[in-house]
Amino acid sequence: MPALRALPLAILLTTVAAAQQTISFPTEDGGRIYADLYGNGRRAVVLAHGGRFNKESWRDQALALAAEGFRVLAIDFRGFGQSLGPRQADFDNAPFYKDVLAAVRYFRRQGVKAVSVVGGSFGGGAAGDASIQSAPGEIDSVVFLGAAPNLSAEKLKSRALFIVARDDADAGGPRLPAIRAQYEKAPQPKELIVVDGSAHAQFLFQSDQRDGVMREIVRFLSWP
Repeated sequence: MPALRALPLAILLTTVAAAQQTISFPTEDGGRIYADLYGNGRRAVVLAHGGRFNKESWRDQALALAAEGFRVLAIDFRGFGQSLGPRQADFDNAPFYKDVLAAVRYFRRQGVKAVSVVGGSFGGGAAGDASIQSAPGEIDSVVFLGAAPNLSAEKLKSRALFIVARDDADAGGPRLPAIRAQYEKAPQPKELIVVDGSAHAQFLFQSDQRDGVMREIVRFLSWP
């Protein structure tokens, strides 16, 4: 796998400065989503956090993607940070996919070339559901970290990369079998990468798998 290129200090400082911009935009159901904007590329990535995280948790990954030429939005879902939206208190049933779609459509209005979504844990489920609910061609690719769509993956409209740790588990047992089952339903093109360890979703970036996972994400989002 190709290594991420080293960042010259001037580029890193420029990217850090670009990361200071926080924006907001509406959702289709009357909510408002706050997000941190990084980079200036013509291809865009939406970062959708897990339940124990927030938009700031993506900072290192957002900087790496911005250095690779992507424009990045790390969003706070409704009910997190300043973001608001209907049914935000009903975590199991809130329409979080609408927050992802709002971010994707913000980028589309900016005229970007392609928009992808990287989602961890419940944010990955929301990313997958956003692909399923989107218009054809609206979301080019989705990366699932320890996650899969809540809806049936056979309806995905985007290229899909599933990354999961082999021993990732919750109270119900290992997550890999259910993720693999959704992967099998997903249309081509798709990839499944199973890494060693038990780190779940964004916790992969706090494990010894972090560099390899980041390289795979950059490779997948850089195609073609």
